[in-house]
Amino acid sequence: MMDNFTPGPAGEASPTEAGRTAEAPAAVEAPAAVEAQFREELVAAGVPEHLHDWLAEYGIGALVVKMGIRFLEMSPERCVATMPVEGNTQVAGILHGGAHVVLAETLGSFAAGMHAGPGRQALGIEVGATHHRAVSAGTVTGTCTAIHLGRTLTTHEIVMTDEQGRRLSTARITNLIR
Repeated sequence: MMDNFTPGPAGEASPTEAGRTAEAPAAVEAPAAVEAQFREELVAAGVPEHLHDWLAEYGIGALVVKMGIRFLEMSPERCVATMPVEGNTQVAGILHGGAHVVLAETLGSFAAGMHAGPGRQALGIEVGATHHRAVSAGTVTGTCTAIHLGRTLTTHEIVMTDEQGRRLSTARITNLIR
């Protein structure tokens, strides 16, 4: 599997690079160039503009880019994002269970980070998921709802649904705020 900074066959950029070039990996780019790239990722992922200054230094993470996650709503109380099934399947042709968890942890962690606020950090300490139904095509929507927003801990429930609104999985994540 290629990461976001690895050239594809014959030196071509991999399709998951989301605009990054193989000649200039983010790890060695100047800070301004990295921030500009991260801002492009934020726009492509649907992150609301009022969050760009907060996330421009860090981006949304290479895995979020690879998985094709696109945010629709973002707040500490509720985060919603979509993810394509295509490209995120397991050998049987259905959405990989780990992909459900990646979407869940992404939503819960961003929500916890927004709750933590500037100068604080949210660290996932527990995540679990129950898979209810398989899906082999289309787009999955994850809806993250706060269960507890405390000073040192947050807990969120994330429900993944298919395009018909059927529940695919239910996850829960707890984050430590420090």
